[in-house]
Amino acid sequence: MEPTTSGRFRVHDRRPRPDIDGTGPSDPLEEFVLVEHPEGPVDPSDPDAEDRFDPLYAAAEGYEGDLADRVTSLEPGFVVDATLAWTDGSARFADLEVVRESRFRFADDVEGMFEAAVDAWDQIRSAGEAVGSVTTRSNDGDPNGALYLFADAPGSDAFADLRAGRLPIEPLVARVNESRGDEEPREVFVLRPAAHDFVAVYVVFDREGVLAQTVRDTYDLGPGLAAGLDDGALDAAKAGSGDTGDGGAGGSGGGGEDAGDGDGDSADEDGFDALDRL
Repeated sequence: MEPTTSGRFRVHDRRPRPDIDGTGPSDPLEEFVLVEHPEGPVDPSDPDAEDRFDPLYAAAEGYEGDLADRVTSLEPGFVVDATLAWTDGSARFADLEVVRESRFRFADDVEGMFEAAVDAWDQIRSAGEAVGSVTTRSNDGDPNGALYLFADAPGSDAFADLRAGRLPIEPLVARVNESRGDEEPREVFVLRPAAHDFVAVYVVFDREGVLAQTVRDTYDLGPGLAAGLDDGALDAAKAGSGDTGDGGAGGSGGGGEDAGDGDGDSADEDGFDALDRL
């Protein structure tokens, strides 16, 4: 009987299986990067805290029937309840249910990084720090996203580590959920700008709001405002979100608005600690 592991996981990424020893096929099978989704907050001072977010890897191909449809529908960012069956050290889904359709979107070498991120990074570096965060706001002053910035130091690759789950995104999303008192689906953008030496993790509060749509449009990461104008979804998004000020993420040459204003206060009125160390 195959050993199994059951629990709640974040689908972190879908990728070709790495050829670690150079003996793999030229067209490797794809796999999902999974990260355990804890039931409650994880104390970062706990000696086992880092181990809670160690990535697991599950085959993304070779399923049949209804399970194949459910596996095919998975996207990075989804939260799932799953049972993994293990054979010779490799995991496959034995059962799967999607719990929350959050989304992770990754973009490397992006042009036109929005000013809120660049300004926040300049402040972080001037303070001698390598990591920091700010809350962005719509034009109406409402919080609409949490922006985390990491140094991409020589000899390291923060973007690759974030995408592979070696540097966990989960605690950043959990912090937003805790501060807002809900676990609504989020849109998380992981962006490495071409012209700056940092990586941004932007947790946008409303997955279907104007801000998330604008960031998708700006960096060509999926359907955004342009699609909304075509099918009428823009009005629905405005009505259902707090981003009525259209706090966009326009690039330096794109003519769009910034992704809100960087809030440098040490704590916001809603209790979110904007400058908490990661």
